Amino acid sequence: MIRFNNVHMQYRGGHLALKNINLHIEQGAMAFISGRSGAGKSSMLRLIALIERHSRGQIIINGQNLERVRDNRIPYYRRNIGFVFQDHRLLLDRTVFDNVALPLVIAGHGHTEIRKRVHAALDKVGLLKKESVNPMTLSGGEQQRVGIARAVVHRPLLLLADEPTGNLDPALSLDTMKLFEQFNQVGVTVLIASHDMDMIKKMRKRIITLREGRIPTHFGNTSSNEKTV
Repeated sequence: MIRFNNVHMQYRGGHLALKNINLHIEQGAMAFISGRSGAGKSSMLRLIALIERHSRGQIIINGQNLERVRDNRIPYYRRNIGFVFQDHRLLLDRTVFDNVALPLVIAGHGHTEIRKRVHAALDKVGLLKKESVNPMTLSGGEQQRVGIARAVVHRPLLLLADEPTGNLDPALSLDTMKLFEQFNQVGVTVLIASHDMDMIKKMRKRIITLREGRIPTHFGNTSSNEKTV
């Protein structure tokens, strides 16, 4: 599903965010990317989602070489990817329903199909009764669940999450991670960037540790707490 071969990623300002990354994550796996702020966790997710382009090496996602995805084809490529952001990125002038429906509207689905899928996604995250409210009236945890519903409403093969529990208390953080685990259990590949090692360890999943843009060789792409997938 996800393969990095000798990948480097340098931003336009010259900062080298990722250095010689080699990585393989199987389809249907759930894994975490850990590391301090600035270690390269977000950069790795942004490369997978084609928000940024890598500088050298090769990235294969679901059998597709990302170097061959032209800019005008990126929206089609992303139809198989869901992305959850730490800051939610919700449209505050739209209802919860409209926020979750947005990927389906962009993809051109009909009204009946949109309503069916949005209701299913909101029900999964426990917010079906709040479909008509404005996101600003929701708690931080509820807003994050709206973001998760929006990320999965189009039934992606791959779900990416960038520090999805960064603004939540420990109890809500664990609940959110359990929700990601439920999606993984039905076959979605899940990759989560997080610096919260205490919470990550509780999940007993694979951990990929980044340090200053590299996967340290003594970790062998794993950590001592990793469960191989």
